[in-house]
Amino acid sequence: MANFNTHLNGAFAVSGIAALTIYKTGLIDDSGFLMCVALGTIGGLLPDLDSDNSTPIKLGFNLASFMFAFGLVMHWRDELSLLALMALWLAGYGFMRYVVFYIFTTMTVHRGVIHSVPYMAILGLGLTCLSYFVMDNALTTSWFYGLFLFGGALVHLSLDELYSVNLSGMKMKRSSGTAMKFYQHRDKWWYLLLYAVLALLVYFAPPFEPFWEQVHDPAPWAQLRVGMLPNILEDYFR
Repeated sequence: MANFNTHLNGAFAVSGIAALTIYKTGLIDDSGFLMCVALGTIGGLLPDLDSDNSTPIKLGFNLASFMFAFGLVMHWRDELSLLALMALWLAGYGFMRYVVFYIFTTMTVHRGVIHSVPYMAILGLGLTCLSYFVMDNALTTSWFYGLFLFGGALVHLSLDELYSVNLSGMKMKRSSGTAMKFYQHRDKWWYLLLYAVLALLVYFAPPFEPFWEQVHDPAPWAQLRVGMLPNILEDYFR
């Protein structure tokens, strides 16, 4: 299985190259480029949320605990005393960081349903819906956001599968096939729920055809060919 740095660097590299290519076509703007790189990198860490000792889950719960405690304090700031707010802050942080974290790690198994393609597809499509319907982002931008998050997760799963091959002996390790999975019979009811949620998201998702037509428009890709190579190389190949 690939380690944290491998997942981080791999997702960042793939997302950066893909986002820069799309950016040069003009399909996304400056902020969209940065968001796509960030989302692709984050997606490359998401499948390890089911690992109790992974860096992403620790960082994620630390951040979530801080935000939860901050939200509690901001909500009650006008009604409670300073001492009560301090106690509320500590209680809120402790509840998220230790109680919720314990429940989450108890209920999840590493390389379980979270570490699967349909679960990552739900996160990507959910982000597309959130971006388009809630945040009022453009249709093309919203689809790119979801696709980059999902794509980063696929990079993670692919790296785990690649690392399950013993190249020196050309043998498959015991972990082979546990990363890039679409279904496991032992978790059939969880997968049934995943695919049901995924079907609902597909039904309510923003229209895909206009996005697909815009991506397939030859004009942006013709713009990409302009200035692809340094001038000295362009002159050489002419």
